Amino acid sequence: MKELKDIVKAFELAEQRAIRSALATVVYVEGSSYRRAGARMLVTEDGQLTGAISGGCLEGDALRKARLVMVQQKPMLVTYDTTDEDDAKLGVGLGCNGIIHILIEPIDVKAANHPVNLFNIFLSKREPVVLITLFSLNDKQAPQPGTCALLDYNKKLTGAFPDKAIQEALLIDAQDVLKNGNSVTKTYIYEDKYTCFIELLQPEVSLIVIGAGNDAIPLTAMATILGWQVTVIDGRANYVVKERFPNAGKLIVAKPEGALRGIDIDNRTVFVLMTHNYNYDMAMLRQLLPMHLTYIGALGPKKRLNRMLDEIRETDKSIANGDSNNVYGPSGLDIGSENADEIALSIIAEIQAVLKRRNGASLRYKTVVHNRQDEQILQQVLPDTKL
Repeated sequence: MKELKDIVKAFELAEQRAIRSALATVVYVEGSSYRRAGARMLVTEDGQLTGAISGGCLEGDALRKARLVMVQQKPMLVTYDTTDEDDAKLGVGLGCNGIIHILIEPIDVKAANHPVNLFNIFLSKREPVVLITLFSLNDKQAPQPGTCALLDYNKKLTGAFPDKAIQEALLIDAQDVLKNGNSVTKTYIYEDKYTCFIELLQPEVSLIVIGAGNDAIPLTAMATILGWQVTVIDGRANYVVKERFPNAGKLIVAKPEGALRGIDIDNRTVFVLMTHNYNYDMAMLRQLLPMHLTYIGALGPKKRLNRMLDEIRETDKSIANGDSNNVYGPSGLDIGSENADEIALSIIAEIQAVLKRRNGASLRYKTVVHNRQDEQILQQVLPDTKL
């Protein structure tokens, strides 16, 4: 999300200066790589790079190829193979033991639905969308349509496909991705072979911090670095000020009963209770429990949280034990945190782990960091196809 925002901003600056640009996208990975499919980088003709497609080893070569793409105004599919010694001779030391396929496409500012315009449609709302990128993995010399369409939550399609024959199949798969939440790569075989990266884009995380004490300051700062939306709520007007939380999108002074007015809550919204005021935290927790949120963090000892939950259940019999399964208290991963900065780091890490459905364990104990089996290419043969 943050990468897309940065790319849009960089593109707008380049457009103001009448500087051409190209978009590099990792469309498929075989084996291991630093970035996975969907990683993007904007390249301008004056050599500015925004975003990343690797850990820094591919960017220089991609810049050279992107400049060629801008001149020719023709998309190019580039493959970097770590098993190929020629890559080392060219100065591309990948060191990640995989094959990375990168699509580099010029951005035509005159086109109504060029990639950055599609990004802007996604960024304008807090709704998931599916972005469709077409290329030909089996024939690099074939036309590479590129980032061509976006399907929103209401099934509205923006953009167009180069071949109407595959549109129906593509839209069925895109709707399936939107419903089930998994990006896929498929090869559609119809006369020529099209490979399609059907990518789910999720809205940025919305972090609602209940409490504007000093320990909330590093938490909101770290969330901002990740590109999360940040809202700070507290009943103390002298604490909820821009000077203390310069990067927060919303600052709300309210009592618990009015704290959530005007706040949009969805499955990408997480809360952290940290007012250090027992009654305020409990009043907020009482409102949040029935919402079945993905993550509710509670600062303080486990005993304090259990006491709040017991009191809430005694007065509200509709709240069952299972309603607290999404409450994490004490909030944060066990990394030996002591001061406010370290505690903020542990909370941010726990939220990330919960949203990604990970356990937060050290990577040294994993034999495979990213399971690329989930990203393998699926094939679909369309009607009237000659093989």
